[in-house]
Amino acid sequence: MTGRPRHVAVAVAVSLAVVAALAPANLASAQAAAAQATGAQAPAQQSFEPTVGQAGKDVVWVPTPPSLLDLMLDMAQVTKDDFVMDLGSGDGRNIIAAARRGARGVGVEYNPDMVALSNRLAREAGVADKATFVQGDMYEADISKANVMAIFLLPTNMQKLLPSFKTLAPGSRIVSNTFGFENWDPDARDTVKDGECGSWCEALLWIVPADAAGTWSMDEGTLTLTQMHQVLYGSLTGANGSEQISRARMRGYDITFTAGERTYTGRLTGDVLAGTVTGQGATRTWRATRTGQ
Repeated sequence: MTGRPRHVAVAVAVSLAVVAALAPANLASAQAAAAQATGAQAPAQQSFEPTVGQAGKDVVWVPTPPSLLDLMLDMAQVTKDDFVMDLGSGDGRNIIAAARRGARGVGVEYNPDMVALSNRLAREAGVADKATFVQGDMYEADISKANVMAIFLLPTNMQKLLPSFKTLAPGSRIVSNTFGFENWDPDARDTVKDGECGSWCEALLWIVPADAAGTWSMDEGTLTLTQMHQVLYGSLTGANGSEQISRARMRGYDITFTAGERTYTGRLTGDVLAGTVTGQGATRTWRATRTGQ
């Protein structure tokens, strides 16, 4: 969750829309049950049109504005080499927009009418070979193939899905419309500034971090790291004593931190950190090997 008061107010407002949507949803369920009891066929949804605020499973449908969607995909740097997934994909616009950029993608949507609509819109957009939509529960979806998640969910949904998101490969990108996680700050955020977006105008980006926590042996001493999402804490202990590190972060497999007046940058490969360190007008290489967790 982003922690901004207006997000809480917006979440409440969106949740209230469920109440308005439940009446027609319950009526439809009652009609379907009556049809099943009498053996009658339920009317075909030939001209299904989604309505803003309609109820789904744990969510209501509110579409992401096109200008914000473009910003989200720009921030995630979506290309033809990416596999994009959306959970609670609605009318499929996130995946279809990614497919227009050449990416492959899958949307998981609980409402079968929305799934049919999304697949039809993908065909009409000429991207059905790249954009696929399936009916399913977003909490049970297999997201292991994705390296980009493009989503618009409430904070409660985001928090429930956090354990799944953290299993994505380091460097994977999660981009969200407006809402975030309870204790995982985004790596970047931006707002649509072209005046076309009246609401839902902020995009948030997370880069899944590699695990750099542990004890590391290096020429200048021992580096000890603890980690909270992409933020690192710790110290570098050598012959001249111990220095607390600062401005320490993981961005995928890439690491940066400062110790004293020296700035270290590098990359994690297995249990080895290696890169360059700059300080006092000089740059040299550094290397550290993980010796314990």
